[in-house]
Amino acid sequence: MNTSENRMIEENQKLMENKFYNDILPLNRSGWLTTEMFIKAVVDLLLEFIKETNNPNTKVINFHHPTELIAKLDLRIPINPTSLQKVIEDCKEVLKYQVRTGHPRFFNQLSTGLDLISMIGEWLTATVNTNIPGGAISNLYAVNAARHYMFPRCKAIGMVETPNLAMFTSEDSHYSIRGAAALVGIGVDNCFPIPVDEKGKMIPSKLEEEVILAKKNGYVPFFVCAVGGTTVYGAFDPINEIANICKKYRMWLHVDAAWGGGILLSKKHRHLANGIEKADSVTWNPHKLMGALLQCSACLICHEGLLFQCNQMCADYLFQQDKPYDVSYDSGDKAIQCGRHNDVFKLWIMWRAKGMNGFEQQVNRLMELAKYFTEKIKKTPGYELIMENPEFLNICFWYVPKNVRHLESTEKKARLDKVAPKIKAKMMSSGSTMVGYQPDKDKPNFFRMIISNPATTYEDLDFFIEEIIRLGESL
Repeated sequence: MNTSENRMIEENQKLMENKFYNDILPLNRSGWLTTEMFIKAVVDLLLEFIKETNNPNTKVINFHHPTELIAKLDLRIPINPTSLQKVIEDCKEVLKYQVRTGHPRFFNQLSTGLDLISMIGEWLTATVNTNIPGGAISNLYAVNAARHYMFPRCKAIGMVETPNLAMFTSEDSHYSIRGAAALVGIGVDNCFPIPVDEKGKMIPSKLEEEVILAKKNGYVPFFVCAVGGTTVYGAFDPINEIANICKKYRMWLHVDAAWGGGILLSKKHRHLANGIEKADSVTWNPHKLMGALLQCSACLICHEGLLFQCNQMCADYLFQQDKPYDVSYDSGDKAIQCGRHNDVFKLWIMWRAKGMNGFEQQVNRLMELAKYFTEKIKKTPGYELIMENPEFLNICFWYVPKNVRHLESTEKKARLDKVAPKIKAKMMSSGSTMVGYQPDKDKPNFFRMIISNPATTYEDLDFFIEEIIRLGESL
């Protein structure tokens, strides 16, 4: 590398020392040059890593004991954002201590090698962000852990000695709770839906009624799922009241906060999830409100060691206990899966970059955008809110074209049911925007606006409102 190249690298590093996550896309639409420089710096690190990995003289592993790595790597989450240059340096440090699974002399696992075409495919899918698994797996972990906590012999002998178990969940909860009941052998019919109120929140008195009825019918109630941000309406169940019922009847409390868990990062708005600290387990998807790329889902369980007890299979061909380091750092036997995607690094590195304050500002800004959008459509002819004052980032509404507004209720409802699908088809054809829609109980199809993208601006929301009118005015 010549002198001019070294000088350019030094100048770029100095520039990056004064740049932060909000100086690049998507938050700064005029920050393309900084964005390009930042991404190229990281790509250069990866290219060097690939080059070294394919050199037989490079070490397969630069081994350090876990305690040594903790001393060498700054793993703390800062309060304030970290500079882009520090993020680059973090990436460089992490790569320094990686096991080089693509090294020609790495023979440790069944899956080895670094196929560059496959790697490019992984980059592409990560960039377009269309990977799939998430909160459903975390909810499955929670149900399985809850059953093991109360009936540990199930792991060895199955359900033969287990009483007829009953689960309870909000009727607006994610379908994966019922799916988990099926997968662990409890049965979908034994997962009882609890009615919600007009805001989409579980009604605690109805929960207790169902628990009492289940006990009367010979069931053993053991699991309740409260929701921290429902998929459609963004409702937060009254967790404190539900927790009291769980304590009274000795049931496991799980909070599915896959969508709404990120609200805890905001001091201003975290009250929506009051009581979540009383849960036995929580599902939280950083790939939703926090904006991590799919997939990134966590199952948090407050009973230390339970996941090991529940899932550990002691496969001595993988999880040897006589390794030359502290094996308590080997967490693989906690998991149902053996081979798994590394989903935590991207969360850690973005948290390092944004800090606690950066994420708090992000959540607060999204809530402000949602409030703006709600107030704007209240004043715009043709728009009707499903719920007058949504409390979260889900804004559900109808757009009623002029030709439909004067109709009687029955005919209006029938016509309105077809409006959202037709507008959605038009917007997909034009490519101008996209938004989801669905019916709910007796409600005809309505739009479900989700404001979770940090790149969204007030101007984008104004465009969306006008675009719906443009596409739907002739229906």
